[in-house]
Amino acid sequence: MTRTAVTVRRPAGPTGLVLCAAAAAWVWLLLRRGDMGTRSTTGGLLVFVGVWTVMMAAMMLPATALVAALYARTVTAHRTPRMAAFTLGYVLVWAAAGLPAYALAVGADRVATAHVTTGTAVASAVFAVNGLYQLGNLKDRCLAKCRSPIGLMLRYASYRGPSRHLRAGVHHGAYCLGCCWSLMLLLAAFGVMNLWAMAGLAAVVAAEKRLPGGFLVARVVGVVSLALAVAVFWAPALAPGLTGGGMGGMPAS
Repeated sequence: MTRTAVTVRRPAGPTGLVLCAAAAAWVWLLLRRGDMGTRSTTGGLLVFVGVWTVMMAAMMLPATALVAALYARTVTAHRTPRMAAFTLGYVLVWAAAGLPAYALAVGADRVATAHVTTGTAVASAVFAVNGLYQLGNLKDRCLAKCRSPIGLMLRYASYRGPSRHLRAGVHHGAYCLGCCWSLMLLLAAFGVMNLWAMAGLAAVVAAEKRLPGGFLVARVVGVVSLALAVAVFWAPALAPGLTGGGMGGMPAS
């Protein structure tokens, strides 16, 4: 009886570790929100990628905690360091996404300081891209992998070598990026360092991946995004990151 109870409860450990990492990232963002609103004259790219990585850990790790718990069931020894490697691989994918995100954020800042009409047009394009992607087949395929990763678990079981857990995290992170990149694109419109936008998008990601009606959530978000692509011409304030609000504190060189 005791052995059975331990076997059932053990996956909660990795889940708890992932959620604790996400909570720590949120706490850091809340404590440093004032600093994120300042500009740096040196190290713009490095500072941005660092902050972006913490942002993505805060936003994405809660939605992937159950996948981590499922993967943990395949790890029979040295679970904590191996799950840390899996989580690191996942986060590294989103850290790499910080490079194009930096270029996008710099462009958004320049658009926002140019002319409100230009910013509005770009915001409309951003909303439209996300809306179309949310309603597309590629989104559905990537979301299906994130929602039901049993097939991925079988693939990861074939990995060998000391880097297998890191590779598994990178592979899952790539699917997650394919699923959610267009949602992160919305940060350009709302403000890259906008904590309210981060929280809202994190909630959307979690709902898509964990709720029974996750695919419906994705479609509703897509329709709303297409509606915003039209509405922003009448209400430019819907996209403060592109129509005057800047990039919400992105450190720039």
